[in-house]
Amino acid sequence: MTLHIDGFVFDLDGTVYLGDTALPGAVECIATLRRRNKRTVFVSNKPLESRQAYAAKLTRLGIPTDPDDVITSALVLGRYLARTAPQLHLYVIGEPYLVAELRSHGLTVVDELLDQDPREVIQPRGIDAVVVAFDRTLDYRKLNTAYQALMRGARFFATNADKACPMPGGAIPDAGATIAALEHITGRKVEVVAGKPSTLIMEIALERLGLPAARCMMIGDRLETDIAMGKQAGMATAVVLTGVTKREDVARLASPPDLVLENLGELPGRVE
Repeated sequence: MTLHIDGFVFDLDGTVYLGDTALPGAVECIATLRRRNKRTVFVSNKPLESRQAYAAKLTRLGIPTDPDDVITSALVLGRYLARTAPQLHLYVIGEPYLVAELRSHGLTVVDELLDQDPREVIQPRGIDAVVVAFDRTLDYRKLNTAYQALMRGARFFATNADKACPMPGGAIPDAGATIAALEHITGRKVEVVAGKPSTLIMEIALERLGLPAARCMMIGDRLETDIAMGKQAGMATAVVLTGVTKREDVARLASPPDLVLENLGELPGRVE
């Protein structure tokens, strides 16, 4: 089966690269698609670095990229909150880039309560909402502050809900673990997850491509985020087996992706 596609939305980790190394076929695949005048954008749930940093990394790996062609969950959440609830004072479980991104949208981020005793019940005054993201500096103080705020009625948002982040040699816990912990101990449910598989991130990707969903394809390594989001948007989908998904995982699906690829090098031969 050959699909007629004009725009491609690529996941990054586990699809285009792993760590600081481009995955097999990725550089050649994207270069070939661009020579055919196909449009490409990149999406990432990881809110750890700026779009400029991701673009620079892709360029360094041999995939020249403009920062405007990179869409992160931090950007999406910042745009969403600036549009729907700009007055909120946000407590962020996240790393410095996310805080900077939210503030760049005119949002107010409450500074960390560094003087609190993490063993005490605190009164988190001035916190209207909790934002949870991938945070490698997560500690009990942050968890307790978020817990106390949520128990007192703060709203609850997240950049992404990935359980783990693929890394060379394995994976490490991602934002999904923190969300699950807070949902469990508070009885609250996160209101909005900005990243994949949310429609919010795909709306921005399609806006950047300037194409209808029916003429685009979502390519990623995760069935529950990348492929689910593409299907939900009405796009063609392709899963690559260079990340977390195995062929046996695809075989269990009632509605599998349009393409199953060993790596991105197979993609140009399967699309027109």
